[in-house]
Order: sequence, then C-alpha cells, then structure tokens
Amino acid sequence: GHIDFAAHDVSLASQLTKEITLSVPIVSSPMDTVTGAEMAVAMAQQGGMGFIHYNNTVEEQATAVRQAKRHLPLAGCQFEPLVVSASTTLREVEDACEGLGLPAGKYPSVLVTDSGDLGGALVGLVTTSDLDLLGAEASSERTVGEVMTPVADLVTGKRGDGESELKAALASCKKGRLPVVGEGNALAGVVERSLLKDQLFKYPAPLGTPTTNAAGQLSVGCAVGTREGDKVRLEALVKEGVDAVILDSSQGDSVYQLEMIKHIKKTFAGLQVIAGNVVTSRQAESLIGAGADALRVGMGSGSICTTQEVCAVGRGQATAVYHTAKYARVHGVPIIADGGIQNSGHITKALALGASSVMCGSMFAGTAEAPGKYMITEDGHRVKLYRGMGSLDAMKKGSSTRYLGESQRIQIAQGVSGTVKDKGSIRNILPFFAQAVKQGFQDFGGKSVKHTHDMLNAGELRMETRSGAAQTEGGVHDMHSYTKKRW
Repeated sequence: GHIDFAAHDVSLASQLTKEITLSVPIVSSPMDTVTGAEMAVAMAQQGGMGFIHYNNTVEEQATAVRQAKRHLPLAGCQFEPLVVSASTTLREVEDACEGLGLPAGKYPSVLVTDSGDLGGALVGLVTTSDLDLLGAEASSERTVGEVMTPVADLVTGKRGDGESELKAALASCKKGRLPVVGEGNALAGVVERSLLKDQLFKYPAPLGTPTTNAAGQLSVGCAVGTREGDKVRLEALVKEGVDAVILDSSQGDSVYQLEMIKHIKKTFAGLQVIAGNVVTSRQAESLIGAGADALRVGMGSGSICTTQEVCAVGRGQATAVYHTAKYARVHGVPIIADGGIQNSGHITKALALGASSVMCGSMFAGTAEAPGKYMITEDGHRVKLYRGMGSLDAMKKGSSTRYLGESQRIQIAQGVSGTVKDKGSIRNILPFFAQAVKQGFQDFGGKSVKHTHDMLNAGELRMETRSGAAQTEGGVHDMHSYTKKRW
C-alpha cells in the first residue's frame, strides 16, 4: 500500500469481544503451561489479556483470578508480595521464602498487616536491614512484630495515585520499596525499586495501555468447560470478578456449548462469553445465534496439537480465519485467531485476514511469567515444560473434557508434551511483537485494525499464495553463516 503515515501512528486497538477493547490485540492461551495469574497480570499490563487455564480445582482457579484482580496496574508493582501478621515467627518467614523457591539469604521484603493478608491494615515492614545483624539461633523464634519497622516510620503511597506520583515518592524517599495503601491503611500492594528500574531501563516501554475494567482493575479472563459442574466453577469465578470466559472445546459447535452460552447469558448477563473453537461459518452461525460475544477460531494448527493428524479434522488456519471472520463481521462479533502463531508476521497476517485479536500459546511458553519452574537440560539449556491440553499428561489432570472424552475408557491424545527454551520476560517480548505488527500494517497501508478490515471488505487488501520457491526466497538464504535476532 501507499505509505503516508508513520508506523507509530498505526493503532492496534481492537475488540476482543463486543464489550472488551484491547490496545494490543494479543491474548495468552488458557493452557496450564502458559497462563496462570502472573501471566494474566503481565498480559493485561501490556495492553493485552490473559486467560487462566482450568486444568485445576475450582478453588485454585478462583484464587488465581483473585490474585490477578487485586494486582495494581502499575509498573514496578510486585506480584503477590509476601504478607504476614505481626505474630509470625522469623523461622516461619524463612520457611515461607524457601517454599517460594528463594535461596537462603535472598529473602524479599516482608509486609506486615493485622490480618496477615494483602488487604489487611498495614502495621509494618521487615527488610534485610532489620535482620542482618541478628544471630540466627537467637532470632529464629522471635516474632515479626519484634523486629519490623512500624508503619509510623514508613513512607507509603496512596491507592489511586498514578505511576508518576508513586515513582516520584519512591525517588524522594530513597527507599527500596513503597507500600501502597488505601482506605483504613489497607495494603493494596508494594512498588519495588528494582522492579521499577527493570521496567524503565531493562524492558522496552509497553506499546499499549493496561487493559482494565470500569473499576480500574486489570481485566482477566478464564477458560471453563461446558459440563454441569462448570456452572459451579463459573459462579466462583464471577464472584472473584472475572471479565470474560472462554468456553473451552476443541470443537465448539455442540449442544453442550449452546446450552452453556444460554445459561451464562441468563444468569450472568454482563459476563462476556467467547465460544469455540470453530473453523467454518456454519459452526459460527450456531454460536453467534446463541449469544456469543466473540469466537475462537482454529482447530489442529497449534505447535503441540495433533488433532489434524490423529482425527483428520481441522482446517488451514488462514482459510478458517478469513471465512469465519467474514461471516462473524456481519453480525458484529469479533474473532480470535487461535493457533499457529510462530512470529510477528503471523500476527499481522491473522489481523489482515479479519481476526480482531490473536491467541498465543507456544510463543509465551517458557517465559518467566508462564507457570512452572525452569529446569536445566543435560546439554545446559534452561527450559520449561510445555504441553498441549490434548496431551495425555494434561488429560490426566482433567483437560479431557474439552475433547468431550472424559467418560471414554480409552483416552486418545490430540497433543504432545515437551519443553521449550527460556524466553525471558513477556514484558520484553510483547512490545517488540506489537511494533513489528505496526510496521507490517504501515507497509500494506493499514492505519488501524478497523481500517485494515474495511480494506479487506472492500477488496482493496488482497492475499496471494506463495510457492515453495517464493517462501524460500522470502527467508534468509545464500549465507555462509548468520545470527538471527528478532530485535
């Protein structure tokens, strides 16, 4: 297309659902090795959104939503800081730190509230300066209340203050952390100097604004199934403030999903419902008619998915996105391209083909925010577990419901388990993907996602298939050696 605007002028703002807008149209997949509470927080802070998996108990998923919703949408805010009561012993604090996987002597600051939980009234703070000169044996049974710095001697920030005010307060007090309190001195969170410095100097600035709801909380999504027991799960999630739910199924055009959509719309009218997965306009018709607020498109195209191989069902992702989006657009329903995203170019293609957002799994697996601990392989690589929700490992924990096969005597795997290399923080990855997509839009003349969809509708934006030779030509070739860095 003709370029008459800069890449930074491209707007990536787009509808995730009928009522939820993202400034960066990228969401993380509800897989148990991709999205937990910490990933949901990081995605929302970057302008996207995370969908917490449901391969867990109702209580575990509800707790994850609670943790994400109470996290302050501020740079440098620590995820789930360690909070104890004044009667907690130093030995118990040490045990809690070791339970978090922290090495001996590398303990974080400990916030002290009257209830021992985030949300209680702040009464003090314990740092290494309070402990480093105490003898280990003599101090282990002492309580936190005996050694803490009392709240009267602390500098605190106010809930509702912006990032600039809190940053100025932290710079002025020259402390390592700034507790943030609300009404009644209730502890809302803590801004850590080290984390704030990382956001300012280590990671690129986010290209989007935090995705929040009307109350100013980070927006959080969840996956749920379509069985009777999932109605109980759904109720627990709504109580914790979930903003949208995905009805998780490999084939969404089923009586179970239609009934669940109708139940949600009748019982929780304000909750946004994402239905799917679908790959044809006929499948989309049923779910849109039932009241779906968005559709998830893709079947068998994920890097760890074997559905097309094992079951011989599915569709090419580009074809599925284009035809489903074409139908859904007439009804004002956004679609999410789910699966097959391997690089920023695939995100650009998906949006240009009609998707309003994309969902990533393997792209975000192995990041610092993904669930699970890092492992070191025999050849020295730092890796994390990554598995498809159709893998036998995942189905043993309960994910077989999304394949409508939990009652079968023989479980058929539709995915694999494996490991992926350490990718660093999502805060380092997402801004570069967003910038690359902006540059792609600039090249073909799309000023925004909406403008691009209008061009597609009008026939001004067209796609061509590339031959194998063209694809080879379009990649790196004829080099003796090279190093490929994405940014």
